[in-house]
Amino acid sequence: MVDLLPEQKELSDMGGTMRLGADPVRLYEGTRAFEIFGEGVIYKRHRHRYEVNMFLRTRLEDEGLVAGGTSPDGRLVEMVELPDHPFYVASQFHPEFNSRPNRPEPLFREFVGAAATHAGEHPADGGEIAGPDPDADGDGFEIGISRSGESR
Repeated sequence: MVDLLPEQKELSDMGGTMRLGADPVRLYEGTRAFEIFGEGVIYKRHRHRYEVNMFLRTRLEDEGLVAGGTSPDGRLVEMVELPDHPFYVASQFHPEFNSRPNRPEPLFREFVGAAATHAGEHPADGGEIAGPDPDADGDGFEIGISRSGESR
């Protein structure tokens, strides 16, 4: 699914030859990517030499993967998503390069929002999700970690 960029395959000296810097990403209407960013072209930072293998792209899309963002010419896949998933959106660019505590990257903001919405559904009463029995050995003592991080 992932392959070297064609122009990278013949390189023997890999230093400084990656795809670097802010490149335009074309987003397609009707995709989650477009919904998240609210515009047709965004500029995002890259630092890589690998891309989605173009020979597999059609096959992946036939199986339901959506290329929500590409290079402006459509040759390179920049974002993929699964429409029927609560939040399956992935980027080839590095959103962490632009995120700040008071100005989160839209991709992170929407991911956290989707996680919070999903977590709110389980359990509905706000109680704990059932897990392993902390007194599994039946000796009357629970095994766990205290707030200080020490075993108890």
